[in-house]
Amino acid sequence: MSDTGTLRVLVAEDQGAVRAGLVLILDAAPGIEVVGQAADGEDAVALARALRPDVVLMDVRMPRLDGISATRELTAEGLDVLVLTTFDLDEYVFGALRAGAAGFLLKTVDADRLVEAVRLVARGDGFVAPEVTRRLISAFASPAPARAGDVPDVSSEALASLTPRERDVLACLGRGLSNQQIAEQLDMAEATAKTHVSRILTKLGLRSRVQAAILARQPGTDR
Repeated sequence: MSDTGTLRVLVAEDQGAVRAGLVLILDAAPGIEVVGQAADGEDAVALARALRPDVVLMDVRMPRLDGISATRELTAEGLDVLVLTTFDLDEYVFGALRAGAAGFLLKTVDADRLVEAVRLVARGDGFVAPEVTRRLISAFASPAPARAGDVPDVSSEALASLTPRERDVLACLGRGLSNQQIAEQLDMAEATAKTHVSRILTKLGLRSRVQAAILARQPGTDR
């Protein structure tokens, strides 16, 4: 975030009309500035590295370098990526999850929800469209998920390294709570909740709170 408190966003979308619409919505929102636009994945990565925005809004289907590969490169460098996906293309949702996306939005998202999602991701809370959440929960709720490897394997030793408080926070993540909601639930400061989330991701070798939320729902995680 800039010194003035403005939330800086990079929009990566190959369709000019769609990109222009996204930029128009975000630039019109108080406290948000679109600092860059990219029409393909390679430009998105280059611009994000140069501009270091607070959030990268990333389409998954782009020329030269697809959005999933671009997301993987940027999350590895500590940038937050909010992915635009299509409801009937599950492989993109799971690919973005593996790549460490901080959130998932449908391309049919309305203006208010788009702005809300960008703000939440910038705060470190993450955001997943309800329709996508239902698919993720359905896929990972079964005893033998069909898509092994969508969340990195976490050893029992890594889970055992979590403190009791971190286990409480992980359980809250599994319920989809934001940092503010976790703070209220566990009677702590929001900054403390955010710190706990960061430590959990580090200890478990996860890239995003979305991965942690899905892990928290898997059988045996509370052991």
